[in-house]
Amino acid sequence: MFKTFESLLRKKLFVHFVLDPILISNSGTEASFAARYGCLVNIENIKRLEVGALVSVRGIGRVKLVNFVQSEPYLKGEVIPMQDMVIGSGNEISPKVIAVKDALRSLNSLEIKLKAPKEELLQTCVANSLTWAEKEPSLECDQSFIPSLAERVSFAAFQPITRSTPSETLKLQQQKLRAMDLKDTLQRLDNSLDSVNENISMVAAKTCYSIIRDAESR
Repeated sequence: MFKTFESLLRKKLFVHFVLDPILISNSGTEASFAARYGCLVNIENIKRLEVGALVSVRGIGRVKLVNFVQSEPYLKGEVIPMQDMVIGSGNEISPKVIAVKDALRSLNSLEIKLKAPKEELLQTCVANSLTWAEKEPSLECDQSFIPSLAERVSFAAFQPITRSTPSETLKLQQQKLRAMDLKDTLQRLDNSLDSVNENISMVAAKTCYSIIRDAESR
């Protein structure tokens, strides 16, 4: 298994797919799947463990599978980039990008206040996601696979927040699927900003509740 990881590390890039089960016939016994979404992934580091390996990866951008080439020892196929259509001018998009980034930073600050237990890390998924969006990837591949800054920022908001409930996690998954389906950066930025502002209100309420509860327990 680790030889496979070493081989992937030398090639640096692979594609991660979400596979949906499909039914071919009522009498069929074998599982069949359709590739719903794909993401081009860059392997940044592989650390050998006693059992298996710890692989650090960075998602780059969406891809579409156009052809399967092989299935063993691992799936291999041909993919093409899936970037947003250019809808709206830069004058419309740039202020939205700034607004989403500012809102994400505000949400991160609130989350840090909510992370009262000492064992919890101060860094949040939101902060990591924003760092990913702002960092321009440097890859030896066709540049058409690398989405614009605006497109990357438009995806950054869809991350779990501190102390999410099961219903909040389910809602996030649904938002992620809708974001993947969209090809309009401006619309996704609007959706992202709505989502972040909703989370800011929710985290602010949880922070207030936590402060009141701690004060009452003293």
